[in-house]
Amino acid sequence: MLILHQLAELFLQAAPTVVILFFFLLFMRWAFFTPITKAMEERTARIDGARAEAAAAQAAAQQELDSYGNAVKKARNEIYAQQAAGRQAALDKRAGIVKDARTRAAQKVAEGKQRIAQEVDAARLQVDQRAPELAAALAKNILQKPANTMRGIE
Repeated sequence: MLILHQLAELFLQAAPTVVILFFFLLFMRWAFFTPITKAMEERTARIDGARAEAAAAQAAAQQELDSYGNAVKKARNEIYAQQAAGRQAALDKRAGIVKDARTRAAQKVAEGKQRIAQEVDAARLQVDQRAPELAAALAKNILQKPANTMRGIE
């Protein structure tokens, strides 16, 4: 029984400490834990809001980046089309110049052939006109040569 009495006395001595600890816990809850919990919840809400804003900003930036990429691709295609049109125009112009040069060359060749044909006709006419004269001169020269020179030819 002595032990029970000692235990009861110990609990009575500990009761004020338990009450003080209980009031300290209530005070700490009111003065420390509640404000910190509110601050942590507010911080979490701000972090979640900032994450949502960051995700929205990132999505907007990605959309703008895609838009710029499409604009650059469109501009590049337009430049390529302009270059192709310029190249085709240069090729067409060069083909026209080559065609004109070929036409002029063909015309000069035709004129040259015609001139040569005229010269050949004139030369034939001249040969035809002088043929009897040349034949007579040749026959005269052959007939006038002494017979001695003829023997050496044989």
